[in-house]
Amino acid sequence: MVKRALLSVSDKAGIVEFARGLATLGVELISTGGTARILRDAGIEVKDVSEITGFPEMMDGRVKTLHPKIHGAILCNRHNPDHMSQAHDAGIELIDLVVVNLYPFEVTVTKEGVLLDEAIENIDIGGPTLLRAAAKNFLFVTVVCDPADYGSILKEIRSTGVVSEKMRKKLAVKAFRHTACYDATIDTYLSRELASEEVIHLNFTGGINLRYGENWHQTAKFFKEPGVKGPSLANARQLHGKELSYNNYVDADNALLTIKDINAKKPAVAIVKHNNPCGLATGDTLLQALSAAWDGDPISAFGSIICSNTVFDLASAKFLEGKFIEIILAPGFDPDALEYLKKKSSNLRLLELPHLNDAFDVNHTYKYIVGGLLKQSRDVGLYAKWECVTEKQFPESMRSLAEFCISACKSTKSNSITLAYEYQKDCYMMLAMGAGQPNRVDSVRKLAATKARENLRIMHKRDSPEEDFDEYCQKVLSKCVMASDAFFPFDDSVVHAAENGIIYIVSPGGSIRDNEVINTANRLGVSLVFTGMRHFLH
Repeated sequence: MVKRALLSVSDKAGIVEFARGLATLGVELISTGGTARILRDAGIEVKDVSEITGFPEMMDGRVKTLHPKIHGAILCNRHNPDHMSQAHDAGIELIDLVVVNLYPFEVTVTKEGVLLDEAIENIDIGGPTLLRAAAKNFLFVTVVCDPADYGSILKEIRSTGVVSEKMRKKLAVKAFRHTACYDATIDTYLSRELASEEVIHLNFTGGINLRYGENWHQTAKFFKEPGVKGPSLANARQLHGKELSYNNYVDADNALLTIKDINAKKPAVAIVKHNNPCGLATGDTLLQALSAAWDGDPISAFGSIICSNTVFDLASAKFLEGKFIEIILAPGFDPDALEYLKKKSSNLRLLELPHLNDAFDVNHTYKYIVGGLLKQSRDVGLYAKWECVTEKQFPESMRSLAEFCISACKSTKSNSITLAYEYQKDCYMMLAMGAGQPNRVDSVRKLAATKARENLRIMHKRDSPEEDFDEYCQKVLSKCVMASDAFFPFDDSVVHAAENGIIYIVSPGGSIRDNEVINTANRLGVSLVFTGMRHFLH
């Protein structure tokens, strides 16, 4: 039975209602300074901790609960006769419920201009000790550190007079996790302030087994970052299909980042294969965007992952008939589209992410290497400047197409080259890309330009069969923008682009041979813009 409870909280939300509920059930309440005052002001009878210990709160509240009559009352093993005898001899009355949350250290140290002395005063000592003591003795004591749990605890006590063992275990884990995160925050701050060291404590929970790792013989799990909000696969809800694999998560994350980065005001679709966008397009409708993205590389799209920025509709679902897709990620699915896709395949995974179009809640990325961890800020933005460095000017009317092209390039593995085309007014598609090459010229010559002609041949047969293919290619490529994720170390990439009829290029610039590249562009009639922002992706 819950007969006696200790309440000492920094976050007062819901504490009056919770305490009143306990008092109504006949639970004796013990409390400390600020909490006790609030409860008394609400007309709730409560004993001060000092009444129990025989000592007043001391040293500006630094010492109040650190006493055997408190901790003995919490830590006593009720099944151990010696413990019970010692408690009786010392006049210790047992405590069955401990409700504590901690001084707001993290909030304090994130305030601008906070001083070390203020931060130190917000390091809770008694609170974590109470939580750890109660959590350690979870077989007999209920520990509560989160106001969100008040309602469920009251419900159990009203129903049975006790808190179930299952609930006590769950709350004990929560309390230890809470104190671990609290101490980690203190360590991070004091390591920086007192020892001039940077420390990272990562906290990920709820590890779920995946189908396999990068390869079939590898095992894998997915862990969620607690409290992460907005567009994250951790917040996606699987509506259909078998469990995901390691590669599914990696590719789906790339698809999500790609679709987010283009920040399209129209329906948009990213198609990702092996952690590269092989298709990317916007359209007046989702079907248009999906069809154009598919045209970007129909071969690579086999077994791909699709992400859209709008609710997936039936017309788009029907477009995928006969096409093998691993995952569709969208803010939602129209009911008829959902039913259609469920019937398409039992293996097709459908992931719903309602907040897909919200701003990211994460500012940094991490990459584990053997024996170490890399941390960096997210690659935000497209360009630091917009400087046309050639005689041939870059039309302002093509700026938005160029921005789309840079976004596609950002999501493509380095060395990367992307080609973007305005296939109808204000609707863009990635016509081709070259990714992951040790040198940039191969990304242009062997991949992007070659792939562009392959894709154009398919589009030509379908859309303009009566037109000469070479003329068709020349017309399309002359209106394309080519983006490079880094500077051109030599002028050969510009030469190969021009040989294929590509005359609008954006690049970060910054090579020691920039002048040579610019001179070659001028000689070939190419318009070249320097953006001042590199977008390597490894």
